[in-house]
Parts: sequence; structure tokens; C-alpha cells
Amino acid sequence: MPAPAVAPLRWSLVVPVKVLSRAKTRLAALAGPDRPALALAMAADTVVAALRCPEVARVLVVTGDRQAAAELRSLGAVIVAEQPGRGLNPALRQGAARAGARWPRSGVAALAADLPALRPAELGGALQAAAHWPEAFVPDAAGSGTTLYAVRPGTAFRPRFGPGSAARHQAAGAVPLTQPGLASLRRDVDAPPDLDAAGRLGLGSRTAALAARLAAESR
Repeated sequence: MPAPAVAPLRWSLVVPVKVLSRAKTRLAALAGPDRPALALAMAADTVVAALRCPEVARVLVVTGDRQAAAELRSLGAVIVAEQPGRGLNPALRQGAARAGARWPRSGVAALAADLPALRPAELGGALQAAAHWPEAFVPDAAGSGTTLYAVRPGTAFRPRFGPGSAARHQAAGAVPLTQPGLASLRRDVDAPPDLDAAGRLGLGSRTAALAARLAAESR
């Protein structure tokens, strides 16, 4: 049985954003020189959707990219300057440490930055479910990766993102959340077919506009 949780629990979300020039390299064939702009558009749509979720108290973006920091700060995110050269999971722990120190009564969750179809209600449903467990995660659409990793207040934040992260999170004791109604939360975008799949769910405004322009230019 799930352990009882104090309700309602609100969350600090930590979103990692790579230096844009190095982001989303598998989308190069689709986006060409607009690849950094596409990565930023997806991150912006992800942040906007997260901030519209009632369960989310704040979004912390961990990034070493000045353009991304300025753009995402303007949308309402708290910017955490990434310590360079440490990798994804250390960046997430850095953001989580900031969140835990300032807002210790909130849950802390890591959210992928490439969820351009994200719906606030679906994110909220996952966070409500996560509140019943010390650690929980949402696997991606393929089932092998992770798009959301969440811990309740007082629980150690131990992200294990990277290839095969879903299995690693589960092996470490995190509970997988796979209930219906999480399609937009599970649809991260790494390659062109992923963007097509996200498009069928409905893209956020920034990604939709850029994707439409790229499609028109390819005709």
C-alpha cells in the first residue's frame, strides 16, 4: 500500500537545459541551423506548461546557456547557473539542493526539458500520484527512459537519468507511474519521429510555430 502523504503537496520542478549549441544533435537533419532554436522552443513550452500546473509551486532551470537562461527567466523560471562539465545528474542534484534549501516543505522533481506537448493537467496527475510515494518516476513513451523523477520532502534526491534510466530508477526503489492520461508527459523528443508523435498530441506554441516553418521550408 502507498505510504500516506501530507496533502496537498506542491512541488519544485528542476528542469535541466543544455548549452543550446550542443543540444538535440539527433534533430540536426530536421532542423539544420535552427536546431538550437528548436531545443529552446521545446524547453520554453515545457516550462510554460509546468508553470501552469497547480501542483507546481516553481520551476528551477539549471543551465549554463545565457540565451536559454534569459528566455526561460522571462517566462517565470528560477535560473540556477550550472556548474560546468559535471553532467546531467549532478546538474539535477545542484538544482534540487537549491530547491530543498529554499523550499524544504515542497516535493522536488526533475522534469525533462524536451516535452513540447506537455499538458499541465497530465503533469498534475503524475505529481498527485507521486505524492503517495517517497520516490516515483514516469517512464518515457519507449519505456526505457525517464521524463519525471520525483521525491517527497525529506527523501534523498537520487536521479539516475541517461540510457536505461527507467530500470535504474525502479531498481533503486522508485515507483513507476504508468496510469492512463500521461501521454504528453511521456512524449519526450530526441529524434524527428518523436517530434511527429508529439505533434499528434498537440505542440506548445513555440515549438508548433518553428516546426511549421521547418516543414514549409522542406517542401
